[in-house]
Formats: sequence, structure tokens, C-alpha cells
Amino acid sequence: MRQFRNRHEAGKELAQRLSKFYEQPNVVVLALPRGGVPVGYEVALALNAPLDIFFVRKLGLPGQKELAIGAIASGGIRILNETIIHELKLDQAVINRITEQELQELKRREGHYHGNRTVPEIHDRTVILVDDGLATGASMLAAVHALRRQHPAKTIVAIPVAASQAIDLLRSEVDEVIYVLAPEPFEGVGKWYERFSQTTDDEVHSILDDANRRYHS
Repeated sequence: MRQFRNRHEAGKELAQRLSKFYEQPNVVVLALPRGGVPVGYEVALALNAPLDIFFVRKLGLPGQKELAIGAIASGGIRILNETIIHELKLDQAVINRITEQELQELKRREGHYHGNRTVPEIHDRTVILVDDGLATGASMLAAVHALRRQHPAKTIVAIPVAASQAIDLLRSEVDEVIYVLAPEPFEGVGKWYERFSQTTDDEVHSILDDANRRYHS
């Protein structure tokens, strides 16, 4: 199965699947940082919608950061993968330590990325949650649960590539899951991108500033 050249190309293809939301006045695009921001930028640009970020941190297993034992999101939300935790016989103290470390990083990013930027209103709006891909779906599920506290009218999860299990997990939690690729076997998000380098803090700032400027112009 084919690969996306990079996150921007993936975002453009994803935006085509979201064309029914074009110029709807109540739509807002929220990207999961940092990899979801370039994808969300292209979606927001194509839909003429505002772009912001929604803060989520994966709880990665020490020594195997890509293996998610859960995720946390703004608002005190924590989702745990009880199956993996049980299989690995993880101690609660270890889980709490990982959670505290990631919570500190989440708070740092909230202050660093938002700064004085006005946060879009979520109540009674259609929210499109975007990331560059879904492996377990834990981070996105945490975002969905946190978002519910702000009472959006609709929640749409949109991703370029996802594991089928992650899609199934989220379908019962949101109004719609929209994706481009659902390859089997999945073997990780990065496999489906030719370029999958880490998105930097500077890139996130630049993309958000440009998206905000374009939307208001």
C-alpha cells in the first residue's frame, strides 16, 4: 500500500474526505501536537476553518516509548490500556510516575503553545480532531473524553492513517471517524509516511500563526 510523502500531503488528502464541512461557520479544527499540527493545518485551510491544538500526552512504557499504556489530556483526563498493563504486570507506582512526568510536559506545552492566543469556543460547535495517525487510539480517546466536558455539538475524528482496531475503538465514542488509509498489518504510523521527522516547537508556532492569519484574512 502507498505512503504519504509527508504530513502536509496527508492533510490535503484527508481534507478531501471532509469537504462536506467546507465553510460551515460552526466548525473548528483541533490538532493533537505535535505531529497532528501540519495535518490539521491543511484541513483547516481547505475547510476555511479556525485551527488550534488540543493537548494530549501518550503514556509510553519506559524503554519502549512507542508502546502506549494510556494517555492523558487537558482537564485531568487519564485513559489507561488495562490489557497491556495487566499483561506487563505494571506496578501502580510506575504508572503514576509516568503520568506525572507526562503531565508536566503537557502543562509546559499548554503554556508554550497557547501563550496569549485566544482559544476557540468549543461549546455547541462541530469539532474535527486531527492527528497524523492512530496506532492504539489511546491518545485520541483521551482527547475525546476531555473534549466532552466542553459540550461540542459534534465530534469528528479525522486521521490520514489508522489501525483498524483504533478506528473500531473510536467509532462508538464520536459522531464520525474519517480516514484515508487503514492498512493491514499496520506496523506503526511512521511506516505510512516517506518523511516522518519530528515536528518541532518552532514549526508548531509557525503553522498556528499562519493558519490564524489566513483564517482571519
